[in-house]
Amino acid sequence: MATKHDLILAHIESLPVGERISVRGIAKELEVSEGTAYRAIKDAENIGLVSTIQRVGTIRIERKLKKHIEKLTFSEVVRIIEGDVLGGSAGLDKDLNRFVIGAMKENAMERYITPGSLMIVGNRENVQELALKQGAAVLITGGFDTTAEIQQLADELELPILRTTYDTFTVATMINRALSDQLIKKDILLVSDIYMPLDKTKYLTITDTVKDYKRLSEETHHSRYPVVNRNMRVVGIVTAKDVFEKSSSQLIERVMTRDPRMVKKEMSVASVSHQMIWDGLEVMPVVADDLSLIGIVTRQDVMKAMQLVQRQPQVSDTISDQITDQVRIIEQDFEGHKLDQPHFSFTVSPQMVDELGTISFGALNEVIANATKRTMIANQRRNTWIEQVNLHYFRLIQLESEIILQPKILELGRRSAKLDIEIFIENSLVGKAIVVCQVMERP
Repeated sequence: MATKHDLILAHIESLPVGERISVRGIAKELEVSEGTAYRAIKDAENIGLVSTIQRVGTIRIERKLKKHIEKLTFSEVVRIIEGDVLGGSAGLDKDLNRFVIGAMKENAMERYITPGSLMIVGNRENVQELALKQGAAVLITGGFDTTAEIQQLADELELPILRTTYDTFTVATMINRALSDQLIKKDILLVSDIYMPLDKTKYLTITDTVKDYKRLSEETHHSRYPVVNRNMRVVGIVTAKDVFEKSSSQLIERVMTRDPRMVKKEMSVASVSHQMIWDGLEVMPVVADDLSLIGIVTRQDVMKAMQLVQRQPQVSDTISDQITDQVRIIEQDFEGHKLDQPHFSFTVSPQMVDELGTISFGALNEVIANATKRTMIANQRRNTWIEQVNLHYFRLIQLESEIILQPKILELGRRSAKLDIEIFIENSLVGKAIVVCQVMERP
């Protein structure tokens, strides 16, 4: 039986987006205590159903989907294939582990059907029944129907039986693409994965003094702290430079840096690192939608995260991956002598060309970006992000041409680098790029 807490959450979820919510209103409408209503509303805020905004109040918001999804549910499959549910709707929230195409004899396919899998089949009712009994859901292609007996079996086993007008090859491609997309999303590191939560964050208020700053700095051995007002809203950040030679009784509000750069949990770590490098920041407050403090992220956290990502095996299959996987490194010249800087080779494939049969601008930029990053790694700069590329064509680069990229480092500093990359076909210069990079290294 559902608890009062569950009933309140269900009620909140049923409200339209933008609806204002109050503890007193929920308590009165659902006949519960204000304490129960308050706890349920705080829980709703934690799971992304509502948000509290200053001078507005608590409102129902559109629920934010978590990006780290490793598997698809059958209800997601219904949306992807633009299908409908014929039976077993109680199992739509179950995860899809794999899919099987029913294009063989029953005794041959039996060993491929596992619980949690999805059997993609046409109007072969015996295969539909076999899949359900083996613990698999069923997707009927071609718009075919099924029997009432199979629908009843699906309901009893709580295994969805779905239908789509697409053919088997098309739906298999669509589902495979969706599974691949989920893996790519899973690989994108977010601030929510690395930030220090509020209960572990040290901060100051606008009514604190320079003396309070010095005391906190001695305790924590840190020098940068977010500053909040009485509503926990971030209004500034204070550093050792701000309090230098200031009176101990001076209010933090008078010496802090106002309107600091802030980030939200949903932002990617890569975008945060870009801001940190650009502005030379060591700490950034992490805030909620109403700009209230929920934690901090440090330059050191970002660096560790980016290094971890680079060490992990790549399981995604983005367009960038498909292009850069074909870039080969050349470390020796024709006479076998080691090159001062590695060169790179790339052959233009049919997928990489534009309507004229020449390499597309985007594909060539990806190749240049890959050559740049690998050159920087060879020069002991692992945490590098490309900020700007100025690319010039001298000749069109045709399909099946083998191009050689020859990077030359023009400037190499602690925070930035500039490279000159020349592009050759058979010793003839066909293009040139000037690439500006940001470098994040330990200060």
